[in-house]
Formats: sequence, structure tokens, C-alpha cells
Amino acid sequence: MAFRNMRIWRYIEEVARVGSVRQAAERLNVTPSALLRRIQDAEHDLGAPIFERSVTGVRPTQAGQILIQWIRNQDAELRRVFSHVEELKGLQRGDVRIACSQAVARSFLLQEIRTMREAYPFVKYHVSVMDHNSAMQALINYDIDLVLIFKPHLTAELRVVTSTGQRLVAIMAHDHPLAGSSSVRLRECMDYPIALPDRNFGGREIIEQRLVTSSMEMDVALEANSFDLLADFVLDSQAITFQIEIGSLLCQADPRWAVRPISDADTPYGPLVLGYLKGRNLPLATAKFSEQLARSLDALRTLPLVEN
Repeated sequence: MAFRNMRIWRYIEEVARVGSVRQAAERLNVTPSALLRRIQDAEHDLGAPIFERSVTGVRPTQAGQILIQWIRNQDAELRRVFSHVEELKGLQRGDVRIACSQAVARSFLLQEIRTMREAYPFVKYHVSVMDHNSAMQALINYDIDLVLIFKPHLTAELRVVTSTGQRLVAIMAHDHPLAGSSSVRLRECMDYPIALPDRNFGGREIIEQRLVTSSMEMDVALEANSFDLLADFVLDSQAITFQIEIGSLLCQADPRWAVRPISDADTPYGPLVLGYLKGRNLPLATAKFSEQLARSLDALRTLPLVEN
């Protein structure tokens, strides 16, 4: 595909993404009429309409869906070509597009980005923090190249680089009555107010699966989609919140919190999965970052939980 034709393919892909010519034109900084003319030119070349109107905007026709998938494949392949060109230069440039669970964003992933930048300071990172279902959809849509997510629904589209078991931990104030124990039972935690992550998080699934098979009931004082908010909430109360182990690294390092593992007698492990779309050839910068993440995740398996 000639480079001069790439712009119209990007225009078409953006219209398909947002479902509106007007909104796509605003994002692309062109007028709607100019964008519509470019789409009509492409439809003339293709010999079939690319979009059809619906009550909510526009959506790809069957021919449009085939074209848009081809565009996404071409875009991914072109970025891989660019990455190989960068390899000839010693990886001076590159883009890493990764979606991750909130649990790993501020602690583990941020440190890994800092480490990578020491060796490759001109590589750029695009991080999307989202739940596992949204991350998988973004991967399939070619919006990102790599996922690092907890407890995903494994599908045929996902190529797993590495998977590491993560146990659930309880996070509480340092002077909480349960802070003196090296580990806690889930039943013990239910004697206190609970600050609970919402249902988009894998840790919530683990808790609810355990409660289904028991007579335990939770006194939910706060439910939120922000682990930072949940952790701050427990500081000035006897409330307890839950997180996977890798997501508790910042709390482990801060004496204001006590982090205690849930006893293995109560709670199963869940997998933290690093992966990419099967059949994809990752751009060089992304491939190198993936290798670094895999090494670091493997090293974490041997580290005990720090008791603060």
C-alpha cells in the first residue's frame, strides 16, 4: 500500500471506531464534508459502500468490515516494518501500546517503564488502564498490542507470554485489630466493614465465588472502581479492602497500611496474564518490553509478601 494512501485508511478506521462521521472529523481535525468525500472516493475504488446509516450514526457494511479488518492488519504490519527499521538504528524510537489491570498500573508497570527507559529513552508508551474484558476487546480491535491483566477470560485470540498466580491479600490500617496476624481468614475479615472493588475486577470475582459456597455476609461500606480510593478509605477506619498481591506493592512499602495474605485455606489463586493477539508479530519495542515484563513477573514468583 503506497504511503500516500495511508491517510484515507486511517480516516475510515476512525469513522468505524467512533460510529460517526462528524465525531471522527473532529478527532482527525478535518471537516465532515471533506471526510465524507474521501470515504466516497474509497467506496468508488472498492466498488461497494463502506458504511451504512443507523439510528445511532454509521456502521460498516459487510464489505466495510472486511476492508476495516484489512486496514487494521496493514497498520499492524506497517508498524512492525517500522520497528525493524528502528532495530537497524539500535532501537532509537518505537511505541509500546499496552492495556493493563489497575492493580499493576502504578506500581509494577510504572517501574518497568522506568527501567525500560533507562536503556531506551526515546521509546514512547501508551498505557490504557481498564478491566480485563475491555482490555481483550481493545486487543482484538488492534487498539493496543499487549495486555497485562488479571483473571482474563482466555480465548483463542490470546497468545499467552507468561501467566503467574496471584493470591488475594487484605489491606487495612497498620493499627487494625487483624494487623497483628501474619495471615487472615476471609471469615475474620467479614467481621469488619468492607471496602470492595466493583464487579469489573477479578479480585471481586474471587471473593464472590468464595462467599457463594459459604454462609458469610459482607458489610459493604464502600464500593468503588478505584483501588487508590479503597486503600485510602481503610486508613481512618476499621474497614478492610482486598487486592491481588502485585497490586499491593505500594501499600506494602508504606507503614500506614498493613497487608496480609488471605489464608490458602480460604481463597484460590488467580492468574495475572501477559499476552498479545495470536498471529501478530509484535513491533520491536513492544517485543523487548514484553520480554522484560515476563522476566520480572517470573522473578516475583519467588518473592515473599513483605509484612509491614
